Amino acid sequence: MNKRTKALQFSKETALKIVERDETCIFCKTGYHMYSKDTLAYQIQDIMHIVNKSQGGLGIEQNGALGCRYHHHLLDNGNEGIRQEMIHTLENYMEKLYPDWNRKNLVYKKW
Repeated sequence: MNKRTKALQFSKETALKIVERDETCIFCKTGYHMYSKDTLAYQIQDIMHIVNKSQGGLGIEQNGALGCRYHHHLLDNGNEGIRQEMIHTLENYMEKLYPDWNRKNLVYKKW
């Protein structure tokens, strides 16, 4: 695994910190677009990147939030046309937790 690839992954320690911080899906907490009939999709929890790995998004606490499989799928696939709204919700959430939060600090920089 190269340096960049490793930097984009959430370590076990970072993932645990995110789970402890968020406790449950940040979208489910607010009842955001709860349309799935598959209740299992709400029970499986994932760590979601705010800035995608494909865009160089780092595997750090400030770039991750806990989400159920249903909401993670909505965020990643964007087929409902609500990706920007979801990203905005994630950014607001992070700004409340980390007053100096800045999207620019979430991207891998080689130098």
